[in-house]
Amino acid sequence: MLHIHNGDSTAGTLREFGFPGEHKAFQEVLMEGPSPGELPHDQFLRTRARFLAEAYDLNTEQAEQDLLEQQTWLRKFCEHDETILWFEHDLFCQVSLIYLLDWFSQRLSDQDKLSLICIGEFPGIDDFRGLGQLSGEQLASLFDNRREVSKSEFSLASKAWAAYCSPTPEDILRLIESDSTAMPFLEGALRLHLSRFPSRVNGLGRIENKALDLISRGAVAFKSLFPRFASEEPTYGLGDSQFWFALCRLENATDPLITISGLDTGDEGIKANKYLDASMELTELGRDVLEGKRDAIEINGIDNWLGGVHLVADKVWRWDEGNGTIKMQSDQ
Repeated sequence: MLHIHNGDSTAGTLREFGFPGEHKAFQEVLMEGPSPGELPHDQFLRTRARFLAEAYDLNTEQAEQDLLEQQTWLRKFCEHDETILWFEHDLFCQVSLIYLLDWFSQRLSDQDKLSLICIGEFPGIDDFRGLGQLSGEQLASLFDNRREVSKSEFSLASKAWAAYCSPTPEDILRLIESDSTAMPFLEGALRLHLSRFPSRVNGLGRIENKALDLISRGAVAFKSLFPRFASEEPTYGLGDSQFWFALCRLENATDPLITISGLDTGDEGIKANKYLDASMELTELGRDVLEGKRDAIEINGIDNWLGGVHLVADKVWRWDEGNGTIKMQSDQ
Protein backbone atom coordinates (compact mmCIF):
# COMPACT_ATOMS: atom_id res chain seq x y z
CA MET A 1 0.00 0.00 0.00
CA LEU A 2 1.38 3.40 -1.02
CA HIS A 3 0.37 6.56 0.85
CA ILE A 4 1.10 9.88 -0.85
CA HIS A 5 0.90 12.73 1.65
CA ASN A 6 0.65 16.48 1.23
CA GLY A 7 3.88 16.99 3.18
CA ASP A 8 6.49 15.54 5.49
CA SER A 9 4.45 16.23 8.61
CA THR A 10 1.58 13.81 7.95
CA ALA A 11 3.88 11.24 6.33
CA GLY A 12 6.15 11.28 9.37
CA THR A 13 3.27 11.16 11.84
CA LEU A 14 1.77 8.04 10.27
CA ARG A 15 5.18 6.38 9.95
CA GLU A 16 5.84 6.95 13.65
CA PHE A 17 2.33 5.76 14.47
CA GLY A 18 3.14 2.52 12.67
CA PHE A 19 0.36 2.78 10.13
CA PRO A 20 0.83 0.04 7.51
CA GLY A 21 2.16 0.87 4.06
CA GLU A 22 4.86 2.99 2.45
CA HIS A 23 4.52 6.68 3.26
CA LYS A 24 5.79 9.29 0.81
CA ALA A 25 5.49 13.08 0.86
CA PHE A 26 4.74 14.87 -2.40
CA GLN A 27 7.32 17.64 -2.23
CA GLU A 28 6.59 20.34 -4.75
CA VAL A 29 5.30 23.90 -4.52
CA LEU A 30 3.14 23.92 -7.62
CA MET A 31 1.11 26.86 -6.37
CA GLU A 32 4.22 29.03 -6.85
CA GLY A 33 6.23 29.81 -9.94
CA PRO A 34 5.93 28.76 -13.58
CA SER A 35 3.79 25.79 -14.64
CA PRO A 36 3.53 26.32 -18.40
CA GLY A 37 1.29 23.68 -19.91
CA GLU A 38 2.86 23.59 -23.37
CA LEU A 39 6.17 22.10 -22.18
CA PRO A 40 7.05 18.38 -22.52
CA HIS A 41 7.29 16.73 -19.11
CA ASP A 42 11.10 16.67 -18.91
CA GLN A 43 11.30 20.37 -19.76
CA PHE A 44 8.52 21.09 -17.28
CA LEU A 45 10.57 19.44 -14.51
CA ARG A 46 13.68 21.41 -15.45
CA THR A 47 11.68 24.64 -15.43
CA ARG A 48 10.29 23.80 -12.03
CA ALA A 49 13.74 22.90 -10.69
CA ARG A 50 15.21 26.22 -11.80
CA PHE A 51 12.39 28.10 -10.11
CA LEU A 52 12.61 26.11 -6.86
CA ALA A 53 16.37 26.59 -6.72
CA GLU A 54 16.12 30.34 -7.21
CA ALA A 55 13.14 30.88 -4.93
CA TYR A 56 14.25 28.69 -2.02
CA ASP A 57 18.04 28.98 -2.28
CA LEU A 58 18.62 25.41 -3.46
CA ASN A 59 21.17 23.85 -5.76
CA THR A 60 19.60 23.65 -9.22
CA GLU A 61 21.02 20.23 -10.07
CA GLN A 62 19.90 18.84 -6.72
CA ALA A 63 16.44 20.34 -7.13
CA GLU A 64 16.09 18.68 -10.53
CA GLN A 65 17.39 15.39 -9.15
CA ASP A 66 14.87 15.53 -6.30
CA LEU A 67 12.00 16.05 -8.77
CA LEU A 68 13.23 13.17 -10.93
CA GLU A 69 13.48 10.90 -7.89
CA GLN A 70 9.94 11.86 -6.95
CA GLN A 71 8.78 10.88 -10.42
CA THR A 72 10.62 7.56 -10.01
CA TRP A 73 8.80 6.56 -6.86
CA LEU A 74 5.52 7.85 -8.22
CA ARG A 75 5.83 5.53 -11.22
CA LYS A 76 6.19 2.57 -8.87
CA PHE A 77 2.61 2.98 -7.69
CA CYS A 78 1.62 -0.03 -9.79
CA GLU A 79 3.71 -2.24 -7.50
CA HIS A 80 1.18 -1.61 -4.73
CA ASP A 81 -2.32 -3.00 -4.41
CA GLU A 82 -3.65 0.46 -3.57
CA THR A 83 -2.43 4.07 -3.63
CA ILE A 84 -4.01 6.59 -1.25
CA LEU A 85 -3.73 10.36 -1.66
CA TRP A 86 -3.91 12.38 1.59
CA PHE A 87 -4.74 16.03 0.94
CA GLU A 88 -6.85 18.88 2.25
CA HIS A 89 -8.93 21.87 1.21
CA ASP A 90 -6.41 24.72 0.85
CA LEU A 91 -4.93 26.13 -2.36
CA PHE A 92 -1.51 24.56 -1.80
CA CYS A 93 -3.04 21.08 -1.57
CA GLN A 94 -5.66 21.51 -4.27
CA VAL A 95 -3.07 22.50 -6.89
CA SER A 96 -0.93 19.48 -5.99
CA LEU A 97 -4.01 17.27 -6.03
CA ILE A 98 -5.17 18.26 -9.53
CA TYR A 99 -1.64 17.69 -10.80
CA LEU A 100 -1.50 14.21 -9.26
CA LEU A 101 -4.98 13.19 -10.37
CA ASP A 102 -4.16 14.29 -13.92
CA TRP A 103 -0.84 12.41 -13.70
CA PHE A 104 -2.51 9.21 -12.49
CA SER A 105 -5.35 9.48 -15.00
CA GLN A 106 -2.80 8.97 -17.77
CA ARG A 107 -1.15 5.95 -16.15
CA LEU A 108 -3.72 3.89 -14.25
CA SER A 109 -4.76 0.53 -15.60
CA ASP A 110 -8.01 -1.27 -14.80
CA GLN A 111 -6.16 -3.26 -12.14
CA ASP A 112 -4.85 -0.23 -10.25
CA LYS A 113 -6.71 1.32 -7.35
CA LEU A 114 -6.34 5.00 -6.45
CA SER A 115 -8.13 6.29 -3.36
CA LEU A 116 -8.51 9.75 -1.90
CA ILE A 117 -8.71 11.29 1.56
CA CYS A 118 -9.40 15.01 1.27
CA ILE A 119 -10.92 16.95 4.17
CA GLY A 120 -11.67 20.51 5.18
CA GLU A 121 -12.62 19.83 8.80
CA PHE A 122 -12.10 17.33 11.60
CA PRO A 123 -14.41 16.55 14.54
CA GLY A 124 -13.40 18.37 17.69
CA ILE A 125 -11.04 20.83 15.97
CA ASP A 126 -12.77 24.17 15.51
CA ASP A 127 -9.85 25.89 13.81
CA PHE A 128 -8.93 23.11 11.38
CA ARG A 129 -6.18 24.18 9.00
CA GLY A 130 -4.70 20.95 7.78
CA LEU A 131 -3.75 17.33 8.28
CA GLY A 132 -0.53 18.37 10.01
CA GLN A 133 -2.59 19.28 13.10
CA LEU A 134 -3.72 15.69 13.59
CA SER A 135 -2.18 12.93 15.68
CA GLY A 136 -1.39 9.51 14.30
CA GLU A 137 -4.58 8.13 15.81
CA GLN A 138 -6.67 10.94 14.31
CA LEU A 139 -5.10 10.48 10.88
CA ALA A 140 -5.62 6.74 11.02
CA SER A 141 -9.29 7.28 11.76
CA LEU A 142 -9.68 8.84 8.30
CA PHE A 143 -8.49 5.74 6.49
CA ASP A 144 -11.74 3.75 6.49
CA ASN A 145 -13.55 6.72 4.94
CA ARG A 146 -11.26 6.89 1.93
CA ARG A 147 -12.97 6.44 -1.40
CA GLU A 148 -11.82 5.38 -4.80
CA VAL A 149 -11.28 8.29 -7.17
CA SER A 150 -14.17 8.53 -9.62
CA LYS A 151 -14.14 9.20 -13.35
CA SER A 152 -15.76 12.57 -12.75
CA GLU A 153 -12.97 13.54 -10.35
CA PHE A 154 -10.29 12.48 -12.83
CA SER A 155 -12.01 14.42 -15.61
CA LEU A 156 -12.45 17.59 -13.55
CA ALA A 157 -8.90 17.46 -12.20
CA SER A 158 -7.44 17.14 -15.69
CA LYS A 159 -9.49 20.11 -16.88
CA ALA A 160 -8.46 22.08 -13.81
CA TRP A 161 -4.77 21.29 -14.25
CA ALA A 162 -4.94 22.30 -17.92
CA ALA A 163 -6.65 25.56 -16.91
CA TYR A 164 -4.08 26.20 -14.17
CA CYS A 165 -1.26 25.74 -16.70
CA SER A 166 -2.97 27.81 -19.38
CA PRO A 167 -1.35 31.09 -20.48
CA THR A 168 -4.63 32.86 -19.77
CA PRO A 169 -6.42 32.91 -16.37
CA GLU A 170 -9.74 33.15 -18.19
CA ASP A 171 -9.65 29.35 -18.50
CA ILE A 172 -9.73 29.07 -14.72
CA LEU A 173 -12.62 31.49 -14.46
CA ARG A 174 -14.59 29.50 -17.04
CA LEU A 175 -13.87 26.28 -15.15
CA ILE A 176 -15.06 27.50 -11.77
CA GLU A 177 -18.17 28.99 -13.31
CA SER A 178 -19.05 25.50 -14.56
CA ASP A 179 -19.92 22.45 -12.45
CA SER A 180 -17.02 21.60 -10.13
CA THR A 181 -18.98 19.69 -7.48
CA ALA A 182 -16.96 16.51 -8.11
CA MET A 183 -14.16 18.20 -6.14
CA PRO A 184 -15.91 20.28 -3.47
CA PHE A 185 -12.88 22.37 -2.44
CA LEU A 186 -11.66 23.17 -5.94
CA GLU A 187 -13.77 26.23 -6.74
CA GLY A 188 -12.81 28.05 -3.55
CA ALA A 189 -9.14 27.21 -4.01
CA LEU A 190 -9.04 28.41 -7.60
CA ARG A 191 -10.80 31.65 -6.68
CA LEU A 192 -8.04 32.18 -4.12
CA HIS A 193 -5.55 31.57 -6.91
CA LEU A 194 -7.18 34.26 -9.03
CA SER A 195 -7.02 36.67 -6.10
CA ARG A 196 -3.23 36.40 -6.26
CA PHE A 197 -3.28 38.22 -9.61
CA PRO A 198 -2.57 41.96 -9.51
CA SER A 199 -5.47 43.94 -8.13
CA ARG A 200 -7.00 46.51 -10.42
CA VAL A 201 -6.78 48.89 -7.42
CA ASN A 202 -3.04 48.88 -6.67
CA GLY A 203 -1.27 46.18 -8.71
CA LEU A 204 -0.66 43.76 -5.84
CA GLY A 205 -2.20 40.36 -5.24
CA ARG A 206 -4.15 39.49 -2.12
CA ILE A 207 -1.20 37.81 -0.36
CA GLU A 208 1.05 40.86 -0.77
CA ASN A 209 -1.75 43.25 0.18
CA LYS A 210 -2.46 41.26 3.32
CA ALA A 211 1.24 41.24 4.22
CA LEU A 212 1.43 45.04 3.88
CA ASP A 213 -1.75 45.44 5.90
CA LEU A 214 -0.48 43.26 8.75
CA ILE A 215 2.86 45.06 8.85
CA SER A 216 1.05 48.40 8.94
CA ARG A 217 -0.92 47.11 11.93
CA GLY A 218 2.19 46.27 13.92
CA ALA A 219 3.09 42.71 12.94
CA VAL A 220 6.61 43.69 11.91
CA ALA A 221 8.58 40.68 13.17
CA PHE A 222 8.42 37.64 10.92
CA LYS A 223 7.74 35.47 13.98
CA SER A 224 4.50 37.37 14.56
CA LEU A 225 3.73 38.33 10.95
CA PHE A 226 3.59 34.82 9.52
CA PRO A 227 1.32 33.37 12.25
CA ARG A 228 -1.03 36.35 11.83
CA PHE A 229 -1.15 35.80 8.09
CA ALA A 230 -1.72 32.05 8.53
CA SER A 231 -4.55 32.78 10.98
CA GLU A 232 -6.30 35.33 8.76
CA GLU A 233 -5.67 33.59 5.42
CA PRO A 234 -5.49 29.86 6.28
CA THR A 235 -6.97 28.56 3.04
CA TYR A 236 -3.89 29.49 1.03
CA GLY A 237 -1.96 26.81 2.89
CA LEU A 238 1.27 28.80 2.69
CA GLY A 239 4.27 27.60 4.62
CA ASP A 240 6.71 30.09 6.11
CA SER A 241 9.11 29.74 3.17
CA GLN A 242 6.38 30.54 0.62
CA PHE A 243 5.33 33.57 2.66
CA TRP A 244 8.95 34.69 2.90
CA PHE A 245 9.25 34.42 -0.88
CA ALA A 246 6.32 36.84 -1.22
CA LEU A 247 7.95 39.29 1.21
CA CYS A 248 11.21 39.18 -0.72
CA ARG A 249 9.41 40.22 -3.90
CA LEU A 250 8.14 43.29 -2.06
CA GLU A 251 11.62 44.25 -0.88
CA ASN A 252 13.52 43.34 -4.06
CA ALA A 253 11.38 45.55 -6.29
CA THR A 254 13.15 48.42 -8.05
CA ASP A 255 11.34 50.77 -5.68
CA PRO A 256 10.82 48.62 -2.56
CA LEU A 257 7.50 48.45 -0.75
CA ILE A 258 9.07 47.12 2.45
CA THR A 259 12.49 47.03 4.03
CA ILE A 260 13.73 43.92 5.80
CA SER A 261 16.25 43.96 8.64
CA GLY A 262 17.62 41.49 11.17
CA LEU A 263 18.66 38.80 8.69
CA ASP A 264 21.43 36.40 9.66
CA THR A 265 23.58 36.42 6.53
CA GLY A 266 26.54 34.43 7.84
CA ASP A 267 29.35 33.48 5.51
CA GLU A 268 27.19 31.96 2.82
CA GLY A 269 24.76 34.80 2.19
CA ILE A 270 21.09 34.93 3.07
CA LYS A 271 19.61 31.46 3.31
CA ALA A 272 15.94 30.55 3.25
CA ASN A 273 16.06 29.27 6.85
CA LYS A 274 17.62 32.43 8.29
CA TYR A 275 14.60 34.71 8.12
CA LEU A 276 13.01 33.83 11.44
CA ASP A 277 14.49 36.86 13.21
CA ALA A 278 13.73 39.26 10.35
CA SER A 279 11.69 42.43 10.81
CA MET A 280 9.71 44.34 8.19
CA GLU A 281 8.83 47.98 7.75
CA LEU A 282 6.69 49.65 5.10
CA THR A 283 8.36 52.19 2.87
CA GLU A 284 6.53 55.38 1.94
CA LEU A 285 5.68 53.76 -1.38
CA GLY A 286 4.43 50.67 0.43
CA ARG A 287 2.02 52.80 2.45
CA ASP A 288 0.80 54.60 -0.65
CA VAL A 289 0.23 51.33 -2.52
CA LEU A 290 -1.58 49.80 0.44
CA GLU A 291 -3.89 52.83 0.56
CA GLY A 292 -4.53 52.60 -3.17
CA LYS A 293 -2.86 55.94 -3.90
CA ARG A 294 -0.25 54.44 -6.22
CA ASP A 295 0.03 51.35 -8.40
CA ALA A 296 2.89 48.91 -7.79
CA ILE A 297 3.08 47.74 -11.41
CA GLU A 298 3.11 51.25 -12.86
CA ILE A 299 6.12 52.00 -10.63
CA ASN A 300 8.05 48.71 -10.57
CA GLY A 301 6.75 46.77 -13.56
CA ILE A 302 6.16 43.06 -13.18
CA ASP A 303 7.78 39.75 -14.13
CA ASN A 304 6.02 36.96 -12.29
CA TRP A 305 4.44 33.57 -12.98
CA LEU A 306 1.13 32.33 -11.60
CA GLY A 307 0.66 28.81 -12.91
CA GLY A 308 0.85 29.01 -16.69
CA VAL A 309 0.38 32.78 -16.82
CA HIS A 310 3.50 34.88 -17.25
CA LEU A 311 2.77 38.37 -16.00
CA VAL A 312 4.97 40.92 -17.76
CA ALA A 313 4.63 44.60 -18.59
CA ASP A 314 2.58 44.18 -21.77
CA LYS A 315 0.54 41.23 -20.48
CA VAL A 316 -0.84 42.19 -17.09
CA TRP A 317 -4.02 40.45 -15.97
CA ARG A 318 -5.89 42.35 -13.27
CA TRP A 319 -8.24 40.79 -10.73
CA ASP A 320 -11.35 42.68 -9.69
CA GLU A 321 -12.23 41.40 -6.24
CA GLY A 322 -15.54 43.25 -6.22
CA ASN A 323 -17.15 41.55 -9.20
CA GLY A 324 -14.94 38.45 -9.48
CA THR A 325 -13.60 39.18 -12.97
CA ILE A 326 -10.15 39.16 -14.48
CA LYS A 327 -9.12 41.20 -17.50
CA MET A 328 -6.04 42.25 -19.40
CA GLN A 329 -4.95 45.71 -18.31
CA SER A 330 -5.60 47.13 -21.76
CA ASP A 331 -9.25 45.99 -21.49
CA GLN A 332 -10.00 48.07 -18.41
